[in-house]
Amino acid sequence: LEPHQEIFWSPAGATHRICGGFARMSAIFQRVRRECEGTVIALDNGDTLHGTYPAVKSRGEALVPSLNRLAFDAWTGHWDFAYGVARFRELAARLNYPFLASNCYEETTGELAFPPSTVIERAGLRVGIIGIAAMIVDKTMPGHFSEGLQFTLGNAELPQHIRRLRQQERVDLVVVLSHLGFPQDVQLAREVAGIDVLLSGHTHNRMNEPAVINGATIIQSGCHGSFVGRLAVEVNGGRIASTRHELIEVDARIEPDAEMARLVDEVMAPHRADLAQIVGHTEVDLNRHTFLTATMDDLLLAAVCRAAGTSIGFSNGWRYGAPVPKGPVTLNDLWNIIPTNPPVSVVELTGREIRTMLEENLERALSSDPYRQMGGFPKRCRGVRVYAKLENPAGLRVQDMMVAGEPWQEEGVYPVGFVTEQGVAPHYGRNRRDLDVRAIDALRQYLADQPFRGGAHDGIVAV
Repeated sequence: LEPHQEIFWSPAGATHRICGGFARMSAIFQRVRRECEGTVIALDNGDTLHGTYPAVKSRGEALVPSLNRLAFDAWTGHWDFAYGVARFRELAARLNYPFLASNCYEETTGELAFPPSTVIERAGLRVGIIGIAAMIVDKTMPGHFSEGLQFTLGNAELPQHIRRLRQQERVDLVVVLSHLGFPQDVQLAREVAGIDVLLSGHTHNRMNEPAVINGATIIQSGCHGSFVGRLAVEVNGGRIASTRHELIEVDARIEPDAEMARLVDEVMAPHRADLAQIVGHTEVDLNRHTFLTATMDDLLLAAVCRAAGTSIGFSNGWRYGAPVPKGPVTLNDLWNIIPTNPPVSVVELTGREIRTMLEENLERALSSDPYRQMGGFPKRCRGVRVYAKLENPAGLRVQDMMVAGEPWQEEGVYPVGFVTEQGVAPHYGRNRRDLDVRAIDALRQYLADQPFRGGAHDGIVAV
């Protein structure tokens, strides 16, 4: 909702500057609509109703007025299902534009759960928009995200929707709004003819130039609301004659929209004082922008293992969370690190289970078949160092491991701390239990006692 730190790469390494905020984003939308009156389509690729304290505290409610002011034409999503399917339907019904998912079905009837597409008329052209929600909602996310729903890749269904739109709806252009991820969307465009524009989400790529695959122009526009992707399409004789793309940084050069600023302030004012509390300090930059290890998860796992009384910990390879430059850490930062605030959990794993779990996870992140990639980076580890050949086939990547500072033992039993079933899936381990401490409290307690000085060089090492 508000401006926040964002990471940028420079010759000196990672740098930070303030980006984002719905008031600035709204001003961009208004400017482009004035410049191109009657020709603009605005689309949202999801992960919208979750991820920060006001969103979680209100179970998505806090964002509804602001989203309606942005006046999107359609959306699809992923983490938006985090409050359960019934709550998702309730929130989606209050937005003034449709949720599209051509790959989401009612489990009992096999019928589509949401509209697969919509047709928008602009400047005398009919534009068909087809939505593809994140296919992993019912595969890697907690069960309540998808209760009663089933998600497919959407690739098998897409050709029939394109035919329907072109032949029956007489559209001039076909736009696919996809939350599958960039590798999956490239594969989709290679396989399926007839896509004019593919707006890609999930993997948070910042694309300064589009990819053109099999006639489809593909863009993706970062994350955290730090950027707006703008694609100008010139159409001649029912065909795209040219495109112009701009990745717009939502930064301080943009004068905020006053009405949107008021709506945001209504949401944030009751929480600002609490969220601004300094809860500790970090001596290293915290982020999740690196693939094999990440400083943000080094901190999280240090806190989790301390709370759990274990030397070993695992968390999911999440990509979300606005970065925190070294210096003070606020309560708001902690909610950005782990907005689900799950309990700290403990489980006993054998060495064989740890290795199998990591092989499975590496395949999900690195599969040579894009459709088998489930999104996210490799699992984050504390107390485990994995030497891996990332280029190897599935099941053959882990070369060796050190567990708790010693060579791993196949039949050894290791107590492990973790957060969420994405850290350690339910089919692994024994004596699993949730502790009476949640992730945010574990982080607060850790930082209250000491500054965070960096990780212990654990995790996956490419060899």
